[in-house]
Amino acid sequence: MLADALSAQLRQAGFDVEHVENGAVAEYLLLRQSFDLAILDLGLPMLDGLSVLKRVHAAKPSFPVLVLTALDDLESRVTVLNAGAEDYLTKPFDFPELEARLRVLLRRSQAASQAAPAASTLGRLLLEPQARRASVAGEPLELSPREWTLLEQLSTHRDQVLTKEQITQAWSGDGGEAGSAGAAGNSIEVYIHRLRRKLEGSGLSIRTVRGLGYLLESGEAPRG
Repeated sequence: MLADALSAQLRQAGFDVEHVENGAVAEYLLLRQSFDLAILDLGLPMLDGLSVLKRVHAAKPSFPVLVLTALDDLESRVTVLNAGAEDYLTKPFDFPELEARLRVLLRRSQAASQAAPAASTLGRLLLEPQARRASVAGEPLELSPREWTLLEQLSTHRDQVLTKEQITQAWSGDGGEAGSAGAAGNSIEVYIHRLRRKLEGSGLSIRTVRGLGYLLESGEAPRG
């Protein structure tokens, strides 16, 4: 009832709204479709809101999320903000305050988007950070959230060694392959292997620097 009423108020205020009723669908849509921001409850069925927040933040670090919840203790607020939320509002709330907070988040996000580069080209690889898209010679790459994060990190550190610790930190909080440091290292190697195959024909290669990490450099990797 609250979600339906809130959706109606937001539409009247000029927002385009999509409402979903569980965390699993919310995560799926937020990771695969383009939205300006999200209002997220914590007490969601199928997948709780905190897990959704962590996974979305890991894949889209700059995506603004406002958490709307009945939990108003300090520990809950700190946990939510540390997990990647941009703002936090407790129930009950007044709609004018929520609307004002949303517009602040939108202004902040739009300003950051205008300041960020729209696209960059490395060899035959085109990266579009705002849209989280990549293509090689005009052919789109199908990348999972972790593959995109890894490619973005490698391109940011081009001609510099990207350590496994830096990769793990970039991935932290996505609720994926949690486990020991050894397990994390094995997971990174799997993703590096996948990314190498997808970058074939790009004029770029990922070199393993033993004991240090990985390096994105010009030149195709040798076959065989």
